Amino acid sequence: MPQRHRADRPVRAGVPEHGRVPRYYAVKTELFELVETLGEGTVLPSERELAERFSVSRVTLRQAVSELVLEGKLIRRQGSGTFVAPPKLVQPLSLVSYTEGMRRQGVEPCRTVITFEPVRADDQLARDLLLEPGDPVFHLERVLIADEERIGLESTYLSAIRFPRLREELDPAGSLYAHLTEQLGVSFLDAEERIETVLATPREALLIGTNPALPMLLLHRVSYDTDGHPIERARSLYRGDRFSFIARLHAES
Repeated sequence: MPQRHRADRPVRAGVPEHGRVPRYYAVKTELFELVETLGEGTVLPSERELAERFSVSRVTLRQAVSELVLEGKLIRRQGSGTFVAPPKLVQPLSLVSYTEGMRRQGVEPCRTVITFEPVRADDQLARDLLLEPGDPVFHLERVLIADEERIGLESTYLSAIRFPRLREELDPAGSLYAHLTEQLGVSFLDAEERIETVLATPREALLIGTNPALPMLLLHRVSYDTDGHPIERARSLYRGDRFSFIARLHAES
């Protein structure tokens, strides 16, 4: 049966015109159609039932399910089964704090502080923050949490010369942007951001509580104030199965 055209999906559900695709992919497409009819949090039918429904082996079915888990359409819970996943969280690609971005979606943000320490700027960090190599900077590393679910890991670097009392004054579990703007009078103007896909390191996977084979979204950002001076350099890692980003683009003048 021809696939119904959906503007938000791959054309023809990713099936080439000659129709020859791996069996698991055809099952994945059919299974996703089933998933869409089920409500968030609904447990999938048993593996045996689904294998019979799609007339495939359990090995083929498992591969289809595994890909939907990686894409964030399904969630496996040890000892409980496989469930329909909630919609992905959406963070705007703008100078909006993580706290504000989550609250706009009705999600309660939280952070677990891993470290808040003074370090010395390496050559690249010194260039990004307009410092000299070896200058003191503060490194703030935090696990990002949304509605009690760990979804990311963030490392932020700020000049200890510019913000000498940051460790004494900042609540490291709170909003850094709110502290900088409301308490220190910093005005954010713009930022340069680069996004790529990576796999988490064993340490990162452990902190976020995710599978090391799960694709992650990695953001590198340098933010600037209204005088053009760099404020922070941040490295933010987000779970690819639970997070997406949105941006509004404008034509260049």
